Amino acid sequence: MITERAVDLTDVDLFVRGEHKEVFDWLRANRPIHWNEGADGNRFWALTTYDDVLWAYANHTDFGSARGAVLGGSFRSEDDTAGGRMLVATDLPRHRLLKQRIQPAMSAAVVRQIADQVRILVDQALDRARVQGGCDFATEVATELPAGALMVVMGIGYQDAHHLIGLTRQMVGFRDEVFVDGGGDEKLRLAWLQAEIFEFFATLVEERRRSPGDDLISLLLRAEVNGRRLTEEEVFYNCMNVAVGGNETSSYTACTGLLALHDHPDQYELLLSRPELIDSAVEEILRWSSTNAYVQRVAKRDVVRGGVTISEGDSVTLWNVSANHDEKQFPDPHVFDVTRRPNRHLSYGAGIHRCVGAPIAQSELSLLLGRVVSSGLRFRTAGEPRRLRSNFILGITRLPVEIV
Repeated sequence: MITERAVDLTDVDLFVRGEHKEVFDWLRANRPIHWNEGADGNRFWALTTYDDVLWAYANHTDFGSARGAVLGGSFRSEDDTAGGRMLVATDLPRHRLLKQRIQPAMSAAVVRQIADQVRILVDQALDRARVQGGCDFATEVATELPAGALMVVMGIGYQDAHHLIGLTRQMVGFRDEVFVDGGGDEKLRLAWLQAEIFEFFATLVEERRRSPGDDLISLLLRAEVNGRRLTEEEVFYNCMNVAVGGNETSSYTACTGLLALHDHPDQYELLLSRPELIDSAVEEILRWSSTNAYVQRVAKRDVVRGGVTISEGDSVTLWNVSANHDEKQFPDPHVFDVTRRPNRHLSYGAGIHRCVGAPIAQSELSLLLGRVVSSGLRFRTAGEPRRLRSNFILGITRLPVEIV
């Protein structure tokens, strides 16, 4: 039986086992604004209803982002060292100015270039899977989405793109033995992994200084905010922001989406007969997956909401994964329905902090699903899927499938 005292949203196993949905159902019904005392030492408020999460996204007066999007701050302090320097950890007005410098690397023209590159990689991956009779969809197909995006956005080659994906996966999966060796201090492990990513970008920065282009790194090197050039560390942080956001969202969502279609064969058959439903299917996959489970904010002042007082300085978490299954917003939220409309999910966030790479992820997922459907491929799982050990990114690291 679930009780408020027993709920701990820092319990990673809760998410690996898939038991978080039941917990969030209970919280929305009984304690929608929940004070969580984690076994890992984290103390925070958890907003679980759609209305409360959307309210917090829009409330820049009461909630700030400088503590960072992820619980636990950094390896140096409670607050994130990227605060005020990385887009996702920056408040207005600097956030708006920084976003304006980054957005040209995500323009409609760039999205079209990415789609062309991803199409090539996905077609090759699906052809290989067809010839071999199957594959690990998580590592052999899904990762081609961020690889194609990185090749265009960062102006790098295929091998470098996959190397960067590997680095960011280790950082996001710093608790998962698939990506890192267990044991030791987790915060020191994160510091080491961040240093490796910065070293990767340092090499690219030197190359772009010698030979600038139109890629994200070149744009950031030329960028000025309030008349001042970005520091090298600010360039690193924002490259990492784009890489982590892009690498994790599209590929992990693709895996969860394929598994959802596998587990709901009637929905896949509907897509095969009505391919015009691709767009609404992608939206449902995004809602169903809720890959970015939460984001963190910090209360800038005392706030009262729903009879609960949130004190200045408190960490507040906005649980997208719960909001996206709120029965008051989504009829039959635990039913996977590719025809669901409207579908105003919060998987990309909302307001000024809506994911800057959302058009890219949307294009990638639509292209992949369209390719699978148009080819008429049918998949069958060939082993147990393996879920990432994380309560922040909900993903599948292993998804062996056969083509039938």
